[in-house]
Amino acid sequence: MALLMEPGAEPRTESEQADLDAIAAIKESAAREYKEQGNQFVRMGRKHYADAVGCYTKAIAQMEPISPGAAADASVLFANRAHVNLLLGNHRRALDDAEQAVRLSPSNVKAYYRAAKAAIALELLPEAASFCRRGLEQDPANEELKKLLSQVEAQQSEQDRQRAKVAQAIAAAKDLAAAMEKRGMKLGKAVYQELTGVKKPKLDEQGVLHWPVLLLYPEVMSSDFIEDFSETDTFSPHLDSSPPLPWDENHAYTREAIELYYQAGVGTILSKSEILKYLLEGTVDSKSLPESLFDEEDGENDAGKSRTLTPSSEGTGKWIKVNEGKTLQEVLQHKDYIIPAIPVFFVVSRKSTFYKEFKAGNWSLP
Repeated sequence: MALLMEPGAEPRTESEQADLDAIAAIKESAAREYKEQGNQFVRMGRKHYADAVGCYTKAIAQMEPISPGAAADASVLFANRAHVNLLLGNHRRALDDAEQAVRLSPSNVKAYYRAAKAAIALELLPEAASFCRRGLEQDPANEELKKLLSQVEAQQSEQDRQRAKVAQAIAAAKDLAAAMEKRGMKLGKAVYQELTGVKKPKLDEQGVLHWPVLLLYPEVMSSDFIEDFSETDTFSPHLDSSPPLPWDENHAYTREAIELYYQAGVGTILSKSEILKYLLEGTVDSKSLPESLFDEEDGENDAGKSRTLTPSSEGTGKWIKVNEGKTLQEVLQHKDYIIPAIPVFFVVSRKSTFYKEFKAGNWSLP
């Protein structure tokens, strides 16, 4: 009897052949019945999609092992199951089924379409484009595949544009970080972003750093902001052009009376990776950055963590007066100054009663 034959064995008698043919006919009939049930479940709506998948799976099982003569029918079953998996959001399963459908029958245009749809959902745009083009080779006039290919190519163009933007932003941030490192400047965590928002230095084509600079008036806790302070500029021109302060009713903060100070020996130095994150903030979507980017920036002596500066005793926690004749670069290169994201200078007046309090060290940041 055919049921007792070893798998793969050839029938020896007409009776065994007849049994095999009968079994094949039964399985083929069962496969057709499961297929029709699956189609009916699809028409009944989403609540029955899982039942449809089950029916197509049973139909495929009835056809295994799939003979060359049954490959086209089996391809339809895999394509149908791919369709339902797409409707269910099972995109990886849908892609696997559609690819199998294509392998079984390279002329199955619906299988190419469904493979492309699944690939798009999985963000596999090159693969999606390939499926569209291969499907159009089978049916050059297929409008659905043409439309889908246009969509894929548009997404690829946008993706390429975004990648170029990310690469440009990363290169600019690395150049900026390298420029600061070359100058021996120490960048620390932002302290006054509630006043300035996220502000960053810029590197021009000549390799000159341009800093946004925050001026704080500790006597009244007011602030002023210089958008573009070139590192090659001295302080005098910027102070000379400052307008009168609306809150300075006693006219204490005249040009000849004001002095600038910065605080040395306080703050936390950012690691290389933290600097890069800060410089990239707001320029591109963080999700679009390579996962390995920040790991690459941290070497043996920079484990990706902030570190506290250990300054000299002379500058520890001290207010240091700015020499207005010096350039911004010279001031920022002070060995104990940690730039709190952007340079911050404190403005006091020799004419003010607050001046003595400040100079005596009796005032500290709130």
